[in-house]
Amino acid sequence: MPEDPNLLLGSEDWADAGIYRLSDTIALVESVDFFTPIVDDPYDFGKIAVANSLSDIYAVGGKPLLALNIVCFPVKTMDKMILKEILRGGLDKLKEAGVIILGGHSVEDSEIKYGVAVTGIVHPEKFVTNRGAKRGDLLVLTKPIGTGILSTALKGKKLDKETARYLIDTMESLNKKASELMMEVGANGCTDITGFGLLGHCLEMARASKVTIRLFTDKIPILPKVYDFASMGIIPGGGRRNLNYCEKLVEVGNTDAITLDILVDPQTSGGLLISLPEEKAEVLIEKLKETGNTYSTVVGEVLEESSGKIILI
Repeated sequence: MPEDPNLLLGSEDWADAGIYRLSDTIALVESVDFFTPIVDDPYDFGKIAVANSLSDIYAVGGKPLLALNIVCFPVKTMDKMILKEILRGGLDKLKEAGVIILGGHSVEDSEIKYGVAVTGIVHPEKFVTNRGAKRGDLLVLTKPIGTGILSTALKGKKLDKETARYLIDTMESLNKKASELMMEVGANGCTDITGFGLLGHCLEMARASKVTIRLFTDKIPILPKVYDFASMGIIPGGGRRNLNYCEKLVEVGNTDAITLDILVDPQTSGGLLISLPEEKAEVLIEKLKETGNTYSTVVGEVLEESSGKIILI
């Protein structure tokens, strides 16, 4: 980490975003993300990519303000209307979040890629990170998991229209309200669940916070039909890599192999994993459900201090 007293959060501890203090009351929050399409409809892809990119800002309790498009597109071989729809989806999602698009940069590429670089603000003494989990905290998850498995099924033309729509709606939904409510209630720590899966990001939180975390596998919300597809071996390759990354620091117990595949499933635009005291967790869940977030629930607890490990029960 560079030596600058105003750099409050850099790349250490697998941080979700960078934070730089401008004054006693304002700090910049910066993040960037982009990826290849995971759904067929370009408009939906644009919305999902932006929701995913904004999530790192929300994970630290920040307010996103500005965005720059990042676009890779095969302009000579593909209809430009596809690009127009991707950007329209992204713009609509940015408008929903109250974020201004300033422009961006595009390059010709054989493969479509899209996302945004985001600038936000946060109070320099009132942000949360994945290193804030404390002994005695409960962990609240705000979205169901399984988007990687269902996206794999979608690519294989195995997903029915109703489940596909449910998947897309989940990935398109912003973590905006969950972030605002966790800051209002008073969270100790937070991370968003993306490419390393629930288990991987939970392990990052445990290691950054130097604690042991116990996950309640039967309490973790899962998208419809995820277990069925995982049972058929329809899982993304990234899940295996996530499991290899985690396995030495995870006590699996009696957790079955299919559930493990779901726990390490790479997520796109996943929910927030929020660490906070028990009495605040109850208030947060109640407030989240009042806003229509019916999946929010306690999925684990923070145990003793350690070098960082996970126990599954």
